[in-house]
Amino acid sequence: MLSRLRPPAVMLLAFTLITGIAYPLAVTGFAWIMLHEAALGSLVEKDGRIVGSSLIGQAFTSASYFQPRPSATEPPYNGAASTGSNLGPTNGKLVDRVRTAVASLKQQGIEGVIPVDAVTTSASGLDPDISADAAVLQVPRVAKARNLPQDEVLELVRAHTAGRTLGFLGEPRVNVLTLNLALDEVQR
Repeated sequence: MLSRLRPPAVMLLAFTLITGIAYPLAVTGFAWIMLHEAALGSLVEKDGRIVGSSLIGQAFTSASYFQPRPSATEPPYNGAASTGSNLGPTNGKLVDRVRTAVASLKQQGIEGVIPVDAVTTSASGLDPDISADAAVLQVPRVAKARNLPQDEVLELVRAHTAGRTLGFLGEPRVNVLTLNLALDEVQR
C-alpha cells in the first residue's frame, strides 16, 4: 500500500516546490532585477514625494488640469475598487451616461468629433491614459484656465504622447498624471 502512495506523494511535493515556491521566486527575482521600477508599482515622485502611479488613473477635477477617462469606480478613481461597468452598447444606462457626458463636453464649448474614450469608462475603471485625440480636445480649456498659449499646451501634449506599442499595437496615448505634472513645471 505504501508503495502505491509514495509516487503521488513525491509528485505532489515536487510540484508544490517547483510551482509554489521555485517558480514564483524566480519570476519575482527576475522582475526585481530586470524590471525594478515596474515591480515597485511605477510610482511617480515630485519633490521627493510620491504623487501617484503611472499605471493607475486618478481624478483631476480642476479645469486647469487634463481630465482622465470617466471612471466606473465609486468614488471616481478608487484604486482599491477597480471595476468596469459591464454595460453593453445597447444598455439604456450606458447610452444615457454617454449622452450626458457628450452634453457636458458640449456645454464646455467642445465642438466636433468627440473621442470615445472621453465619454466612456475603461474596463478597469482606472485607466491612466487617454487617447491623444482626447488630450488635444482638452487643450483649449486647460490653456484658458492656466492663461497659457494653446500652442504651448498642445506642444506639451505632443511631447507626452506615446506611440503605438511595437509600432502597431494600440493607439497613441497620453498618461494624464505625467502630463499634468509637466504642465505644473511649465508654470513654475
